[in-house]
Amino acid sequence: MNTYTDIRAGGWVAQLPEGWRPYALLMRLDRPIGSWLLFLPGLWAFAMVAPSWGRGLWLTALFGLGAVLMRGAGCVVNDLWDRDLDRQVERTAGRPLASGAVRPKQALAFLVALLVVSCGILLMLPPVAILLGVLSLLPIALYPLAKRVTDFPQAMLGLVFSWAAPMGYAAATGALEAPAFALWAAGFCWILGYDTIYAHQDREDDALVGIRSTALHFGERTRPFLVGCYGATIALLALAGGLGGLSVWFIPALLLPAGLLARQVVRLDIHDPELCLRLFKANRDVGLAVALAFLIGRL
Repeated sequence: MNTYTDIRAGGWVAQLPEGWRPYALLMRLDRPIGSWLLFLPGLWAFAMVAPSWGRGLWLTALFGLGAVLMRGAGCVVNDLWDRDLDRQVERTAGRPLASGAVRPKQALAFLVALLVVSCGILLMLPPVAILLGVLSLLPIALYPLAKRVTDFPQAMLGLVFSWAAPMGYAAATGALEAPAFALWAAGFCWILGYDTIYAHQDREDDALVGIRSTALHFGERTRPFLVGCYGATIALLALAGGLGGLSVWFIPALLLPAGLLARQVVRLDIHDPELCLRLFKANRDVGLAVALAFLIGRL
């Protein structure tokens, strides 16, 4: 069994009113990396096709807030599904629903509140983006089920967390075009890789309680799997840039995120859960480097 938890009940969360703290932890506000990773594919789209700096910054603000709210909603859904399993895994046993700090009915009411506010943000976007936002609710709801029926639940998460790429493209342009789908595919491959690293934290506990994952499926063969995922990510990003008519500077600018991804592959030790968590979190910098490459490609 793991002997650590990634819950961060101290820091600024500890300064909140006592009644608010379990809901902040339920949303994972103590660990903003998930909101970053949900938001970043949308940032790629804005960096590539936003018609102006003003429009790009406005969409960045909307998607940033939306990512926090929808990541929180996804965590509530996940924890409602998994509360009994979470009690059996050391890293997750302290989660508010698993520990009893929040009751299921309270969590459902909180989920409705998060979705209502998110809907208000969504309605500020063009019709195509609104439609994509509504459609995203289905994979969000199904992700917790996926890890019970397939060795590749990370693929379902890939669909969810890369959704901001086509949605962001539609928000910036009012349409869906070929570069949006290339961005979506790049995000999917990236997420498939980094969430496999994340899943190695719980590999042994997951096997005991019947949770399936790519980490368990590939085991010691994870490194070549990551090479494939991350290699496809960079290739698809290059394709998106080509389809989007970016300048020749875009390709050399991709060397930075490519190097950061290669570093994860080289450093990976699937038997060190704390290292796996650090490598997973390093993907925020990868995503920001990709956005920078798109901006450079517009020069």
